[in-house]
Amino acid sequence: MSKVLIKGMLASAIFVALVGCNSDDDAKVATTCAEAGTDCKIFTVLHTNDNHGRFWENSNGEYGMAARKALIDQIRAEVSANGGESILLSGGDINTGVPESDLQDAVPDFIGMNEIRYDAMAVGNHEFDNPLAVLDSQRSIANFPMLAANIYHADGTTRYFEPYKIFDVNGVRIAVIGLTTKDTEKLGNLEYIQDIKFTDPTTEVAKVIAEIKANDSADLIFATTHMGHYADGKHGSNAPGDVEMARALTAGDLQAVIGGHSQNQVCMEPGTNEYADFQPGDDCVPDIQNGTYIMQAHEWGKYVGRADFEYFNGKLNLASYKLIPVNLKKTVEDAEGKKTTVFIGEEIVPDADLKQLLSYYQAKGQGQLGEVIAETDAKLEGDRAIVRGEQTNLGRLIAEAQRTKVNADFSIMNSGGVRASIAAGNISYRDVLTVQPFGNMVTLNTLTGAQVSEYLATVATFQRGSGAYAQITGVKMTVDCAASSVDISEINGKTYTAEGSYTFTVPSYNAAGGDGYPKLESVQTGYVDAEVLYTYFKDKGMIVAADFAPVGDIVYTNSNSVLGCQLN
Repeated sequence: MSKVLIKGMLASAIFVALVGCNSDDDAKVATTCAEAGTDCKIFTVLHTNDNHGRFWENSNGEYGMAARKALIDQIRAEVSANGGESILLSGGDINTGVPESDLQDAVPDFIGMNEIRYDAMAVGNHEFDNPLAVLDSQRSIANFPMLAANIYHADGTTRYFEPYKIFDVNGVRIAVIGLTTKDTEKLGNLEYIQDIKFTDPTTEVAKVIAEIKANDSADLIFATTHMGHYADGKHGSNAPGDVEMARALTAGDLQAVIGGHSQNQVCMEPGTNEYADFQPGDDCVPDIQNGTYIMQAHEWGKYVGRADFEYFNGKLNLASYKLIPVNLKKTVEDAEGKKTTVFIGEEIVPDADLKQLLSYYQAKGQGQLGEVIAETDAKLEGDRAIVRGEQTNLGRLIAEAQRTKVNADFSIMNSGGVRASIAAGNISYRDVLTVQPFGNMVTLNTLTGAQVSEYLATVATFQRGSGAYAQITGVKMTVDCAASSVDISEINGKTYTAEGSYTFTVPSYNAAGGDGYPKLESVQTGYVDAEVLYTYFKDKGMIVAADFAPVGDIVYTNSNSVLGCQLN
């Protein structure tokens, strides 16, 4: 037998053996983390969003940053003991909502985030409620990056914030991209963002993903966003949110979105695009769109979202997901009808060191906030879920206070500027600042009847559920939601005419085009909204809530709701 033939036979045998080995390996490809063994990397993403000044627990002992830290430290220890690592992200909106925080430019909130050891946050629209100098100061305080790929200086070429950050989490390179709702250009205080440009988040994230992939700098790409989650992408008057963005991208390019802005628990009915009837302590299934996990943890630090991931064979698997209540409570009733308040889940003992640190800021922020200025005989309704969808006594009261202050014919108050309810009983200065924390000026505007009709055709037809939804007093009219038109019968108790001249108030934020309102050439009255409400309450002394109840002045037609325009 020739040497050539022997070599050929040997080569063939080796080839067959190698093929056999490969076949065995293919048959043993791991399908679970346990089968993958050390090749499986486990890590946990923890997240919160829409803090809105809630560095301190509420009067019922719920949430608060000290309890949040204790819970997160406990989870981190558990994850580490199991061989994993964790990363903590925020969906933004640290600013605005609680007087003690607002009066101190959210300094205690950022200090609290440092102590809890956040790794990154998305920039929210309420980060622009203050002058840019305040935002820059907050950024200097933060020991973590504030991320926003779609916010630029006015030149449109240089970004104001870092677009993304890459983290090594238990050996997995995770790129975290920050994105901010484009609605910020109308939701942010326009006096402070005139030198800022907001671009389309979906366009921007695609560019950043392409850059990350070209540099082969990450194994996984996540986004921390402040864009909102809207079931099945039905976003109404809001800018498109996380669902629409995920659907627009190439499947597999974006593994997860940690969101904020819409302030809801993103817990879905499995296999659907519908929200589950989630209650604190329930199981939670996040949304999945185009292969992207989408998560959000309601608001105020009421929950810490916990996503336990497994990564092997180049694929990401969500092993478990929870929204963990942070000392939330519920009322229970015993057999004798006695009601008590109990914790949902186990009580979390707040971190003592952080609570002591934050107590200084809590005391400092108190000042004269407890001053009693008036009394109300019933609840003044400003809850977000209600005031953004119907005319309420508090929305109309605020509008009436502003109208009265400058003796205008009618008044408009955007419901997004009504941030809380006022309970029956004493009304304090703290209540005023909680309801109206933004410091907008009251503007006075004069238009002809025809111009008023055109203006209200836009303002009165914003869809329910949006902060643009208008609380209106002093006008009787029928609103055609489908045609985006109004038929006005009376203004300030007098018959409307197209030729007449009418004055009205609107917050400076909206007069400048905020919330998508038409821009107005306004007279700046010099009155701050909270000051006007404070004075109105103090002058009245006793508030009869029924005096401000909706009285049928506004009738909505061609709508799926009689409470306002709702076309989907």
